[in-house]
This record gives sequence, C-alpha cells and structure tokens, in this order.
Amino acid sequence: MATTKEYGLGEFDFPRGWFMIAPATDATRTPTSMRYFGKDLVMYRGESGKVYVTDAYCPHMGAHLAKNSTSYIVLDGEHVEGESIRCPFHGWRFGPDGQCNHIPYSDNFIPKAAKLEHYHVVESAGIVWMWHDPEGLEPEYDLPSFGGHYGEPGWVEWKIDFMGDLNVHGIEIVDNMADLGHFVPIHGAKDFTYFANECMGHIVHQYYSAGHRTLTAEEGDQLVLDTWYEGPGFLQSEMAGAFDSFIMISNTPIEDGISRSWHALMVKVNDGTREITDEDRANALAYQEASRLAFAQDVEIWANKRACLNPLAIPADGPYGKVRLWYKQFYNARDKAPELQKRSDGLYVTMDKRPGSKAA
Repeated sequence: MATTKEYGLGEFDFPRGWFMIAPATDATRTPTSMRYFGKDLVMYRGESGKVYVTDAYCPHMGAHLAKNSTSYIVLDGEHVEGESIRCPFHGWRFGPDGQCNHIPYSDNFIPKAAKLEHYHVVESAGIVWMWHDPEGLEPEYDLPSFGGHYGEPGWVEWKIDFMGDLNVHGIEIVDNMADLGHFVPIHGAKDFTYFANECMGHIVHQYYSAGHRTLTAEEGDQLVLDTWYEGPGFLQSEMAGAFDSFIMISNTPIEDGISRSWHALMVKVNDGTREITDEDRANALAYQEASRLAFAQDVEIWANKRACLNPLAIPADGPYGKVRLWYKQFYNARDKAPELQKRSDGLYVTMDKRPGSKAA
C-alpha cells in the first residue's frame, strides 16, 4: 500500500493522536511484544495494575525485553518487579520512568544513558490507549469518555472484535467519513434523509439519517448517527436504531501504510432501572455482531483495493478533499495545525431531504 509521503500528508510518517494498541485483557504481568508506528514495543502491567509501554530493546546490549522464555530472569519470576521490568539477558532493571534502577552486578554505577523510552498510555473502557506524537510532546487533548456509556446502568459493555492487519493507509479508512456513495451498495442503506460532515479543529463529524436493511426495526424507520473522529486513530458513533448503541472503530498504524483494526459496540438494553438479564446480553451481542458484519463489508474492500492517492470524486460523493485536508494536521508539527484547521473547518452538507429543507 502507499505511504504517507505518497499521499502528500506531511513531514511525519506516522500521525499524532490517541490510538488503541490492545484490549486491556492483553496487558498482564508477562511482558508482551507488539509493533506499532514502525517500532518494536513491549507492554506489561506493573504490580499496581498500571499498564506500561516501552521500547522493546535494552540499551545495554540490545536484547528484546519480552521475547524470552528460557532466561532464569523469566523462570524465577523476576521479569516484572513492582512497576519495573528486567532485561532477560543481563538482568538490568528499568523503572516506570524508563531509567535503569538496578544492575545486579554493579552496585555503585548505573549509566545515565541506561534508559528506555516510555510512552503515555491510558487504560479506559476495556482498552489500552497510547498517545503517539512524532515531536515527543504530551497529549494536546484528553482521551474521550466514549459517551459515558461504558459501565453506565442499562448498557451492555462491548467486546473487542479484531478485524485484521490491513494493507491500507489510515487516510483511506478515514475517507469513509465523507463517503456518501458507498452506503447503499456496501451497507444496505436506503431512503437517505440527511448526510453532512463538519470539521471542527481536531474533530470531524459525520451526520447521517437513513433506513437500513438490518439495523432498523420497522420499514420506514431511520438509522440516525452522529459519527466522529477526535484525532486520526478511532471513530466513535452514537447510533439510534433498533437499540441505542455506541460504536468504536479503531485504526492504528503498524508500518507506514499498514493498519491494525478493531471494532466494538456498546448497546443500551434498558433504562438502567433493572438488572441486565442473559436475554439482554444475548440481544446486545447479536446487535454487535450485526454492526461488526457491517464494518466487515468495509474491511473487505480495504483489504483488496489499490491505493487511491487522488480520488476521482464527484460532488455527490461527499467532501473527500475537506476530510483529507483535516486529516493532514496530524502528520505535521502542532504549530501548523491551526492553519490546516482554518482551511478545513466548516459544515458540508451533501444531502438534505428533511421536510422543510431547500433540497426536499
């Protein structure tokens, strides 16, 4: 697949923002190897329960901190001590700030250069999120609360659906925000009433109202969505249909032009005044599966298409250009973001058939 440079997005190969890196259940006291943003990384959970992500290779002699099962550091249960991780090669131990805090055979000297890069991670809504910034700066906006629905009475929490490692750049995934034309042939939408996009700083919205073959209860019902990205890494959507629900779809770069994708859906099964039953959970899981299957229709396209560096777009397609311009801000230095936002900010209505509208 094409790279960031080929799309002309900016000076950095990988974007700035919050990204999903694992379901929270993957973070344990046993260090886990992972690769994102073209880097080998290690994730582990400290004794306190806090999750840490660090560079994978020991600065001493380059051993991988997680890929080992035979060292006595591992066999003796010394791989993770408190909040620190030990290298299985020589036993150097690195604290949660990344600095080496113990060398078993050197009581009086620890080099200042013996330090691992640690990354800003947050565990929220059953997911481990990492802030990535090519400039190495702290997060410029908080991780969202996912509508406040995770753990809310009456809502069934999502399970995480792994959708695959896709040979597609994130820009082509985010293109869906502007893509009115694909909803009927791919997803079975019908009887569209409204479709618009709004760019607002680091956020882009998609406003949608249409019928659907499977996700609406009765003929003539409308599926109403407010779908948005807060940064480039994951989609959120409040959906009113047969059930009220909240969708999360993430895309995280592994390499430049290769993305890892997950899907998840929370479902409101009652008003919160009664216990959630097994029947409620079964209904929620069935609704999540319907949503997953709908997203899998997109995934199949992305997994088998060539790069689209310059869409041959027509006005009825939707504002691809504005959404791609919005997306560029995350591949450039922060001080360039206001100018890119100024050029992309605004409301762009592609279809409006609501009663009383000019186009109705």
